[in-house]
Amino acid sequence: MSKYIESPAHAQLIAKLKEVRAAAIEHARIARELARERRQLIDALLAEGFSQSDLARELGVTRQAIQKMVAAGEDRSR
Repeated sequence: MSKYIESPAHAQLIAKLKEVRAAAIEHARIARELARERRQLIDALLAEGFSQSDLARELGVTRQAIQKMVAAGEDRSR
């Protein structure tokens, strides 16, 4: 059984839901871009001779967190 918009309050809630959904989609896109950029920065520092432990110490995180950051920035199209 399908429910129809019955009042202005319902319409307002639906409109707000659509707005929040659009914002969440945009935030997810931005988060993916930032993860790729972070991966590139980490890769550049690793190429310069820093270790994952060095980077973890500088960022105040564990080496495992650095590993996750690298994995999160990988292209999924590969």
